[in-house]
Amino acid sequence: MSEETRQKTRILLADGHHMVRQGIRQLLERKPDFEVVGETDNGVEAVRLAHELKPDMIIMEARMPRLDSVEVIKRLKTGEQPEAVLILTTYEDEDQTVELLKAGANGCIFKTAPSDELVQAIRMVRAGQFVCDPLVEKKLLKHAVRSSPVALDFGEHLTRREAEVLKLAARGLNNRDIAARLGLAERTVKGHLMNIFDKLGVSSRTEAVREALKRGWVSLEDE
Repeated sequence: MSEETRQKTRILLADGHHMVRQGIRQLLERKPDFEVVGETDNGVEAVRLAHELKPDMIIMEARMPRLDSVEVIKRLKTGEQPEAVLILTTYEDEDQTVELLKAGANGCIFKTAPSDELVQAIRMVRAGQFVCDPLVEKKLLKHAVRSSPVALDFGEHLTRREAEVLKLAARGLNNRDIAARLGLAERTVKGHLMNIFDKLGVSSRTEAVREALKRGWVSLEDE
């Protein structure tokens, strides 16, 4: 295997629409750092091909036929080296996409996004970054709430105060509003957020909320 081949991102396409897969394949095959190793139109085959082909990344639509996309991600994430998953979503699938991010998807982008944005999203996810469309990000932050967060056991992970800060950050409050709500200095809130990011291994509020969702620290409930 050549050095150039080893550096390519090996991608599996999973979408129920042939034209969508064909369009993405044609786009990616024009890029020297991408290699489409397989494609499928259903969730069952997505899991099988992922185990067989061992791609670096799976680009998958939010609602796969035969096996729900959330279940696909859960099965893929059980391996020792789980593949990165980038979700292709629509405005109608925003709620489903939030569930997919909670299940472990590494990012999401709308199907209507320009081709250069898709290419950039793939490269960012491949580099270990979390990618989320602003509209989905807003929904994720809006709905990641729990009725009684202070009663939740965070063990050795977050302190009670950090849990309160994370709860309010998830509701969309800025540092000044969080400080006013908790009777803290704004710089203290910033310090708590930095501690939260460090403990969760993330770099933004959205990623922190997503990680908290995955760990069951907050739940998807309307305010």
